[in-house]
Amino acid sequence: MPPDIEAIAEQVFVALADPSRRAILATLASHGPATATDLAERLPITRQAIAKHLALLSDAGLVTAQPGERRRVRYRLRSAPMQVAQQFLAALARDWDGSLDALQEHLNR
Repeated sequence: MPPDIEAIAEQVFVALADPSRRAILATLASHGPATATDLAERLPITRQAIAKHLALLSDAGLVTAQPGERRRVRYRLRSAPMQVAQQFLAALARDWDGSLDALQEHLNR
């Protein structure tokens, strides 16, 4: 597996490890693009904490910032890094499936 795919997957997994970041992503998925202030109104997290989480999510490529009216920045989900992480997990699952199938065959003999 190319190292860049592993690096992208690692960033996604680090970002998803925190429940607050998962809540931010879920809110963006269900309500669409939002500002940090919008997210703070919907979640039990301070605006400052949301801003820090959004920076990490942006570094992982999971959200993108779009300038809006009156210097308000709206954050929108990006699916590409999540798809890379899914491909990484699918490749691991295939490797495990082969090993487990071989073990099952051996045990059946």
